Amino acid sequence: MTGHLRYPVGPWAWPAEVTPEERAQHIRDIETLPAQLRAAVAGLAPRHLDTPYREGGWSIRQIVHHVPESHMNSYIRCKLALTEDHPTVKPYDEALWAKLPDASTAPVGLSLDLADALHQRWVLVLRAMTDADFERTLYHPEAGTLKLKAVAACYGWHGRHHVAQIVATRQHYGW
Repeated sequence: MTGHLRYPVGPWAWPAEVTPEERAQHIRDIETLPAQLRAAVAGLAPRHLDTPYREGGWSIRQIVHHVPESHMNSYIRCKLALTEDHPTVKPYDEALWAKLPDASTAPVGLSLDLADALHQRWVLVLRAMTDADFERTLYHPEAGTLKLKAVAACYGWHGRHHVAQIVATRQHYGW
């Protein structure tokens, strides 16, 4: 069970290329993520939300809070890459963020609402971008130089990945 829950949609790999059709799908994935995340946790009791999705993993509550935190960082990084020439972006320690009280104890509705608003804004930007905009780059100290089309691919996967972790956990426990 652990391997399936860790990467239920498969592990992430940076794509060598992203076609316009794939890019459109990634944008749809980003657009639909808030509703999918909300549906994935619908009806869960606090004890369910505080259950780790796998041994040694985050709780479902922490996953729900992590998603908009991570996506906020990506949204801002995209805007930096659209307005600056090859900006260097700052990484953060997501595992430490997940231990902070807002991610480990706050009601998930706060992050579900945040994801709704954030993704509406992000999709507005993504849909307005030109082919040339998607070729713009940023530098991530851990991942290297990234084109915005690859960043969109990553976050399309990222949302599907975490929703699938929650859904698989629910299925495993029969919730």
